[in-house]
Amino acid sequence: MTFFNALPGAISQGLIYGIMAIGVYITYKILDIADLTVDSSFCTGAATFVMLFTGGVNIWLALLAAVAVGMLAGLCTGLLHTLCGIPAILAGILTQLGLWSVNMAIMGMKATVAINVTAQGGMLDKLLVSLRFVQDVASGVRPIYRHPIFVVGVFTVVLIGVLYWFFGTELGAALRATGSNANMARAQGIDTDFTKVLGLMVSNGLVALSGALLAQYNSASEINMGRGAIVIGLAAVIIGEVIFGKVFQNFALKLLAVSFGAIIYYIVLQAVLAMGLNPNYLKLLSAIIVAIFLSVPYWKRKYFGKSVKKEVAGNA
Repeated sequence: MTFFNALPGAISQGLIYGIMAIGVYITYKILDIADLTVDSSFCTGAATFVMLFTGGVNIWLALLAAVAVGMLAGLCTGLLHTLCGIPAILAGILTQLGLWSVNMAIMGMKATVAINVTAQGGMLDKLLVSLRFVQDVASGVRPIYRHPIFVVGVFTVVLIGVLYWFFGTELGAALRATGSNANMARAQGIDTDFTKVLGLMVSNGLVALSGALLAQYNSASEINMGRGAIVIGLAAVIIGEVIFGKVFQNFALKLLAVSFGAIIYYIVLQAVLAMGLNPNYLKLLSAIIVAIFLSVPYWKRKYFGKSVKKEVAGNA
């Protein structure tokens, strides 16, 4: 019964992390870059949003600022990679390392900054999403359209629509061509350095937006909240691809599959926790889940591919 009670919260968190996972999909699957900036740009978006929102800035402007700062983080990684010739994975590590200090500076050198949702006249009603809304909707205190699943679901659909449009434009197609074959893209006159930087900026902008939404959901920004985010993002991408890859062929549906992958990931975690797993083992469990789903395509090619070839040869 505990598992089913926690299910709405798990789905809500899965949807929030699903936006981050879509950002990871852009670098990992489209650009073919393993971008480790994610672990810090996630917190950068959360920190920027919380500091601005608690300072009286309009919630939508605070969200836009979080996205902009996340894009700047992606810009730093992109310039380190393209202008300085640093391998993409090392460029991401350098930016991630530097952002830890930047995030601390944004939060006024505090490890945690909370949003006041308890005091009278607090900020709870101004938030778009909150863990408290899950309980309030269940008890009938708030209308169903304030439920985080509904709100973040709308965010996800809108973002997928915008990305589907963007990657259908000439610039978006150039970005996809860069990830597919950079040499061929350059031969076609595409500035691959520019498209790589743009892809990293878009990716980290989405990651920062996810961080800002999670900060609302948890009513706080914490300096280590992005640690391991890349693992969650990869898990969502791989789970979505393995489970829905043969069904979802359209680009928009592939992005939706990533969001579903994040939801499944959090449902699995919640189920394991309901069985009594010590929460301190969650990182290990996350690594195991990602390793398994990363191995599935290889196992299918190695073992099931051979049986299909033998069958074809036998029929011939």
